[in-house]
Amino acid sequence: MSPYKLLLSCRKQLNLLIFCVIFPVLLAACSDDFSDLNHYISKVKARPKGPIKPLPEVEMVEPFIFKPEGLRDPFKPLDKSLQDDETDIATGSGIRPDINRRKEALEAFPLDGLKMVGTIEMKSSLWGLVKASDGSIHRVQTGNYMGVNYGKIIDITSDKIDLMEIVPDKPGTWREQQTSLALTE
Repeated sequence: MSPYKLLLSCRKQLNLLIFCVIFPVLLAACSDDFSDLNHYISKVKARPKGPIKPLPEVEMVEPFIFKPEGLRDPFKPLDKSLQDDETDIATGSGIRPDINRRKEALEAFPLDGLKMVGTIEMKSSLWGLVKASDGSIHRVQTGNYMGVNYGKIIDITSDKIDLMEIVPDKPGTWREQQTSLALTE
């Protein structure tokens, strides 16, 4: 007998086995007896119903009225407004960034592109370790600058670096804004 005919013979016997043994078992499982299901449904319906929790109170939020008079135009490109502000520094009064100061390496990155990854103590002075968005790690101390808004480091603790930024407020005027870089890793 050829292997092909032997395979066909085995296949026919397997089909006969499935039809004679497994098919009747499957048909028996599909009976019309739903008594156990009906009993469970009636038991669930007979349970006592609990009280419904009241809805939480809706807190009223006081509306905020935005008054844009005297603020920078948000649709004007920021780089252009910074250039305009730098040319108007001579006319403004008060706080001004030192634009003639040599920029430090971390001033090329926006503050949200920098992460504090640790501290190190050297000669009784605490230094911060800052990771830039390009993957490089820099060591900073109080008095260094970082971020695009002339951010000067005013304090370093084990869990954050405090900065004082000088940000443009109105054309020709600047204001100080304190921010911090928290330890992330």
